[in-house]
Amino acid sequence: MSKATLTITSRNYGSWSLRGWLLARFSGIDFAEKIRADDPAVRAELLLLSSSILVPSLEHNGLRVWDTLAIAEYLAEVRPDAGLLPKDIARRTHCRAICGEMHSGFTSLRSSLPMNLKGRFPGFQLWSRPQADIDRIKTIWNECLGAYGGPFIFGERSTADARYAPVVTRFRTYDVAVEGACAAYCERILALPEMQEWTAAALLEPDAIEEFESEF
Repeated sequence: MSKATLTITSRNYGSWSLRGWLLARFSGIDFAEKIRADDPAVRAELLLLSSSILVPSLEHNGLRVWDTLAIAEYLAEVRPDAGLLPKDIARRTHCRAICGEMHSGFTSLRSSLPMNLKGRFPGFQLWSRPQADIDRIKTIWNECLGAYGGPFIFGERSTADARYAPVVTRFRTYDVAVEGACAAYCERILALPEMQEWTAAALLEPDAIEEFESEF
C-alpha cells in the first residue's frame, strides 16, 4: 500500500481532525499530515458555520475519503486486524450506533463547549441543553464500560474511543464533573500516547480563534 496523506486543521480546536487523526493512528496506517489551518472554509467548519465537514480527509491508494464515519469504515476495511470495529457482530453494531449518535448529535455540546485544548474555564456555567448532552454521553459510557468490562468503551480500543476523545478534552476544558467509571475512562483517554502527542502539538499552535476564547 502507498503512504497515505491525512489533511487536518487546528490541533487545538479541530475536534473532527482529532477524530480522523486518532483513527489513522489506531489503524497503524503509514500516513503524512497536511495542515489546512489558515483556510476560511476551515474556519467556518470549526465554528459550525459550514454545511459540510470536508476536513479531515484521507488520501490513500488513489482514493480520497472525507467525513470521519467514512474514514473509520475505510480504515476498518484496509486494516481489519487493527480492531477499529469489534469482531463480535452485536458489539460491532452497538459501536456503530453510538459512533453515529456522536457524529450526528450532541449539537448543544458542540456549540456551547467547543474543543479548546489550551483553554481552562473552571466553574463554567452549563445550561440545560448541553447538560442533557453531557448526561447522555455519561449514560453511554457507563452502559458500555459496564457491559463490556473496559478499559475502553468496547473493551478493546476502537473507533468509538476516537469518536469520543474530543468530548473527554471538553470535559477537562470546561470543568465538567465526571465520576466513577467515567472519570477513570477520561483519565485513560488523556493518558494515551496518541493523545499526549496531539495535545503537545496543540499547545505549540500560535493562533487563536477569538470566538473560542470567551466564557459564554
